[in-house]
Amino acid sequence: MKLFGQLLLCAWASPTSIIALVIGMAGLPFGTRLQRRGSTLEFHGGLVEWILERTPIDAVAMTLGHVIWGRSVASLDFSREHELVHVRQYERWGPFFLPMYFLFSLTMWLRGKNPYYDNPFEREAYGDDHPHYRSADAKPES
Repeated sequence: MKLFGQLLLCAWASPTSIIALVIGMAGLPFGTRLQRRGSTLEFHGGLVEWILERTPIDAVAMTLGHVIWGRSVASLDFSREHELVHVRQYERWGPFFLPMYFLFSLTMWLRGKNPYYDNPFEREAYGDDHPHYRSADAKPES
C-alpha cells in the first residue's frame, strides 16, 4: 500500500517533474550529472547550473516536482533539507504548486514584502530559524 501511495504522489507532481526531467536529461551531454536520492532525482552542473545562475534569486538549488536541480553536489548537500520540503509541497499541491507559488510571490511583492522570503512556501521550507524571519518577526520587548 505504501508503494501505491508513493506512486500516486509522484503522479500528482508529475507534470512539473517531467519538464524538469527532460531539461535535466538534455543537459547530460553538456556536463550535467544525475544522482538518485530517495524518491527524487537530482541533477547538478552543466546546463542545470547555467539555468540556476540566471534565476532572479541566483538560486543554488531548485525543486520541480520530484526533481531537484543544484549547481553542484555541494549545493545539493547544503540545500537538500530545504528542497525536500518543496518536494512534499509538490506532493500536496501537485500541478497547482507553481501557479500558487507565483501567485503568492506576486501578492507579497504587491504588499511591499519580499516575494521570495515572504512566500508561504519558502517560509515553510526555511522554517523559523532563518535569519530573515527572526529579524522580520521580532517583536519589541515591553
